[in-house]
Amino acid sequence: MQEFVELTGIIIKSEPIGEYDRRVVILTKERGKISAFARLARKPNNRLMAPTNPFSFGQFRLYEGRSSYSLSEAEITNYFEELRQDYVGAYYGMYFLEICDYYTRENIDETQMLKLIYQSLRALGSPNFDNRLVRCIFELKSVMINGEFPQITSLSGLSGSAAYTVDYIMNTPAQKLFSFNVKEEILQELRIFCRKVCKKSFDRNFKSLEILENIE
Repeated sequence: MQEFVELTGIIIKSEPIGEYDRRVVILTKERGKISAFARLARKPNNRLMAPTNPFSFGQFRLYEGRSSYSLSEAEITNYFEELRQDYVGAYYGMYFLEICDYYTRENIDETQMLKLIYQSLRALGSPNFDNRLVRCIFELKSVMINGEFPQITSLSGLSGSAAYTVDYIMNTPAQKLFSFNVKEEILQELRIFCRKVCKKSFDRNFKSLEILENIE
């Protein structure tokens, strides 16, 4: 008899399978990134229709198969509805999810990335933060978490305030990251710096980024 596993995580990818089913990718606290099939999730009024959309965060109950999981139930604690209603914010969020999909792996402790994506999506939904700054923070921190941040000497070209900001991002846990704003000139320095870091770190073109660049 198959046993259930209960995992805490967020849907980072969802795609249709067949007429009514969905395949989802979930970034989980306990098992890293996993794939799962949600039977009939696209059928109207099915209980899994809403929980299998991107950004859905909560508890997922699954059957574990040989090569994938089958999603049985979900208790979502945050749908990030504010992003679903904000065209620009949604593309920022989708870009963040694509980076999570790029970096994370199965059966690896991805707690830091899960905390980062959760806090970053919350910041995107808040009127208190500039989305461009949230993007810089997410990009830098995700690269740092995955051990690809360049040598500290690369900060030498930044102003004192910009270098201090990068250092703060490096050494601050995700749950405390979104507690500051910067002046426009510092933000522009950070954006240029982030582009250089991402160019060296990512070997993939992100679909949502192509749209996002035109929005910004």
